[in-house]
Amino acid sequence: MMFEEALQSSSIGVLVWTALALGFLHTVLGPDHYVPFAALARAEGWSRRRTAAISGICGLGHVFGSVAIAGALILLGTAAQGWEQTGWAALHEVRGDVVAWALVGVGAAYGLWGVRRALRGRVHTHRHAHADGHVHDHHHDHHHDHVHLHKDRAARVTPWVLFILFVFGPCESLIPLMLAAQGLGGLSATVLTAGAFTVSTVGTILVTVALLQAGIDLVPLGRLERWTHAAAGMSLVACGAAIGVLGL
Repeated sequence: MMFEEALQSSSIGVLVWTALALGFLHTVLGPDHYVPFAALARAEGWSRRRTAAISGICGLGHVFGSVAIAGALILLGTAAQGWEQTGWAALHEVRGDVVAWALVGVGAAYGLWGVRRALRGRVHTHRHAHADGHVHDHHHDHHHDHVHLHKDRAARVTPWVLFILFVFGPCESLIPLMLAAQGLGGLSATVLTAGAFTVSTVGTILVTVALLQAGIDLVPLGRLERWTHAAAGMSLVACGAAIGVLGL
């Protein structure tokens, strides 16, 4: 109801406040906006500052992907009332489905890598006998000897994968709001509406990720710590499935 009233309103203020509210709601109701960052932060050992930087940049990419489409439609002269009839709305929905299942695929691949990493991370004991008859046990940790290089590669690649997925992930409500703002108040109203949505979305992402990361860090995992990569991968799968199946 709030969204429809905003599109029919003759007040720029209503559009801006609606953009703020929708930016907050669409972020909070979409676990893919914060769960992957908090889970990967624990698995990869990201600092709070690094986590905030990665999630903030991905949040900006998420919004600007839709801003670019809205800008192109404005240049083509598309009005808010004609958004659903242009075919772009259907393409926007397809784009969301593709990103959702891409997130499932990335999460599954990362999770399987995490399982393999955890299994190889077990400490093995080997008994060595010396020429003088002395025998001692040697503990061999495959976790550090065999997977640290792969972890470094994953740490470098994962943020970029998330960024690409977020850029192509749609903000469904932003485009018609920007089109309505353009028709109502021109460029200044459009910039205000897009800016309000961006601040609300990115701000909510940063806060929810920080709170979730702080909560996760309080949980002592002990020997289960080596399974955090697998758990992070499964969280990506769950988020992608929630979007693709439930439309969250």
